[in-house]
Amino acid sequence: MKLGLYTSFLVTFFMIITSNAQEVIPTYSDYLTDNLYLLHPSMAGAANFNKIRLTARQQWFDVKDAPSLQTLSVNGRVSEKIGIGGIVFNDKNGNYSKQGAYATLAYHLLLSRSELDLNQFSFGISLGVIQHSLDQSGFTDFDPLIGGGNPSDIYANMDVGMSYYYLDFFAHATAKNILPVKRDLFYSDAVPSNQRKYLFSTGYIYTKDNSDWSFEPSILFQLREQTAEKSIDANLKAYRTLEFGDIWGGISYRRSFEGAEYTTDGSKIENQQLQYVTPFVGLEYKKFLFAYTYSHQINSIVLSNSGFHQITLGYNFGRDRGRYDCKCPAIN
Repeated sequence: MKLGLYTSFLVTFFMIITSNAQEVIPTYSDYLTDNLYLLHPSMAGAANFNKIRLTARQQWFDVKDAPSLQTLSVNGRVSEKIGIGGIVFNDKNGNYSKQGAYATLAYHLLLSRSELDLNQFSFGISLGVIQHSLDQSGFTDFDPLIGGGNPSDIYANMDVGMSYYYLDFFAHATAKNILPVKRDLFYSDAVPSNQRKYLFSTGYIYTKDNSDWSFEPSILFQLREQTAEKSIDANLKAYRTLEFGDIWGGISYRRSFEGAEYTTDGSKIENQQLQYVTPFVGLEYKKFLFAYTYSHQINSIVLSNSGFHQITLGYNFGRDRGRYDCKCPAIN
């Protein structure tokens, strides 16, 4: 195999592993398909309806055992101020996999004098149990550091967050994996026990008078405490109200602040940042939701050009609380 192929493979996996391997549930673009609760525990029960969301994500259809992720989440309001939620997930990458479950408690504080105007703080905490597993059934060589069989370990962690909505403005801040966890089975001393990560997102919904269209620019900033790695999403989303329901779509651009070095000829060293372009589209019909998301990596060196595909299915249930005279999709 040529040196260029080796470096292509290593750089791609370095950037993907750096971005996602230290996360419990990787942060992709599924929050843009009416799935904010996956990122922010404070969004449990924040909306007018209770919500069920099912996602299935597959990377690189032309690569065997490529990463895949499935999530099932449900959240809703159980009293005037209390929301609850739960998430189960399965994240698989080759022979390595993670499964887990989270339970969430949220508190919603309405600051306006009535529910006609939206001015709300929300706070949430999620507790999770996660299992890491390694399937060695197809291995031909024995690794004495890991041992035989199919080893696994179980640990717990916690996320906390807050959200603020004022009319058409929104902002979220969440700290994920706040408990330090030392996992000796699959990780060496080079991997820190501090896997804490911070998410900050904000946006605004613009709607002209007597228009069926709304536009939502937003950003998401991510920061890992231990390594100081940073990335940012710049998003633009459009909504259109129709007789049968709502359609929406948009585009997201993600870029990391740090770069990875690579060479294709063994002499010249170059650098590239992880970059994704993600178009998405969705439809809400009555209480049902369907969305499709496609992510394309636009770096010079990539493992595959087939991209990442994700389907989201949803169902809104319970009584419509019919609050807030504003076009604020995540709440309404």
